[in-house]
Amino acid sequence: MAIRVLLADDHALVRQGIRSLLEKLDDIEVVGEVSDGRQALELSKTTHPDIAFMDITMPGLNGLEAVTRMKKECPATRVVMLSMHAGEEYFQQALDSGAAGYLLKDADRMELELAIRTVMRGETYLTPTVAKYAVEAYRQRKDSDQGPLASLSSRQKEILQLIAEGYANKEIAQRLDLSPRTVETHRAELMERLNIRDVPGLVKIAIRAGLIKQGQ
Repeated sequence: MAIRVLLADDHALVRQGIRSLLEKLDDIEVVGEVSDGRQALELSKTTHPDIAFMDITMPGLNGLEAVTRMKKECPATRVVMLSMHAGEEYFQQALDSGAAGYLLKDADRMELELAIRTVMRGETYLTPTVAKYAVEAYRQRKDSDQGPLASLSSRQKEILQLIAEGYANKEIAQRLDLSPRTVETHRAELMERLNIRDVPGLVKIAIRAGLIKQGQ
């Protein structure tokens, strides 16, 4: 049976490039393409992909949060994170979120296939650029060194991203099916936990944590 693959990236050219490589493999079937994490979750529930290639930084719901939810809602789907960054911070966040692999976007067809075969065996795939040092660094990392968002819930991180993307409380409430008062409460708790008193400060910390891109 064909291995079913879902592509999630907010750049159409990236999705098209990966699709063109996958179409050269006989036993791979691309079951869908989406541009954000929320769409990836919804489509995964109906298409049941074996593997989802997920960009880390996407609007609405970023790849890291989408992976966390997918592990609960679609546990049979293995997620390989796509990234332009070989830095240790991004790799650690990906594994913490439950990703089964980490692949740079400039990978060729051979590496793409290797990543698929590896995670389908139930193993973790790391792109060679980070594999040399990332495993040891990840093992040695202390629990207290998990970044400024470690104390936030998944919902609070989602609201932080939307605030940083410029959405007002009422807009966030509508998108998440919450009351404006609940969003205001989350917003106040965010600022208290992060010791930040204004929106620009929240934007800076969201960029530093990889929730949004600089200049977005």
